[in-house]
Amino acid sequence: MANTYTWKVGQCDRTLADGVITTLHYTVTAVTEDGVYSAGAYGSIGLEAPDAETMIAYDSVTEANCIAWVKAAIGGDEKVTEIQTALDNQLTEKRTPTVGAGTPWAA
Repeated sequence: MANTYTWKVGQCDRTLADGVITTLHYTVTAVTEDGVYSAGAYGSIGLEAPDAETMIAYDSVTEANCIAWVKAAIGGDEKVTEIQTALDNQLTEKRTPTVGAGTPWAA
């Protein structure tokens, strides 16, 4: 089964004087194809200041822009794959657990 991954940016920290986004706070959610299991990860990543030619006005920035910036800033496709593989592993553990917790006397 193929898992589905959703990248979201929940907050953009910026400098008020020029609107430059300095930090992005993001989440990644993985859901199994049947929708029964989900796993998530979150993080924050600082951005380098853009040059004048590539800067997008704060009011024109889209979530798609921010997701692309997050993926690039964390290390590109290699790191994206690493994060999604870790989420896949969490989903596999949920579907077919190999560890448990509890007390043997509380049935």
